[in-house]
Amino acid sequence: MKGTSLIVSIVLLVAVAVLYVLHFTDSDSEEHESSEPTTNNVGTSSLRIAYVKADSVILNYNLSQDLHDDFTKKQEAYTSEYGIKRQNFEKEAAAFQEKVQRGGFLTEQRAIQERDRLVGKEQEIVTLDQELSTKLNELQGANNQQILDSLMSYLEDFNAGDKYDYIFNAANILIGDEADNITAEVLKALNEKYSGKLE
Repeated sequence: MKGTSLIVSIVLLVAVAVLYVLHFTDSDSEEHESSEPTTNNVGTSSLRIAYVKADSVILNYNLSQDLHDDFTKKQEAYTSEYGIKRQNFEKEAAAFQEKVQRGGFLTEQRAIQERDRLVGKEQEIVTLDQELSTKLNELQGANNQQILDSLMSYLEDFNAGDKYDYIFNAANILIGDEADNITAEVLKALNEKYSGKLE
């Protein structure tokens, strides 16, 4: 979950930086186009800012919980598949070792063939472990992206009327007015929207 929070934080930080640059770039170009002297409007206009505790949304978002449950089931299935194959290999390797020690092979050539077969089987198990780990990593990445896309899509719709100038991830805010915290509202809407898709 820390990886998910980090990814969300980074993406939101980049999005905020882009918005910041775009906002001030547009302001600078408007200032240069105007021939009239400008006055400092610091006291007359205020930024409309909100923040979302993205880690809280991720932990309590029903989509996130369903994706986590699905991931856990697949992880358990992969672990079981790998464990069974590894256990069978270890039994075969032990039987081979015992047969070699008691001279159970008719020829040395037959013992070498059996050894080579077991080495190949062990390599297959190592490859399977790597493939399953890769699949799990890809699934986790896809899940994280799906959650992030869902959150960002909702926030874009939510702020379509330019309700706020900036919506930050609370992970990057040290001090903030609780009145600007829209986490509960966002989470409630996300879960309602997700529940509607399930029905």
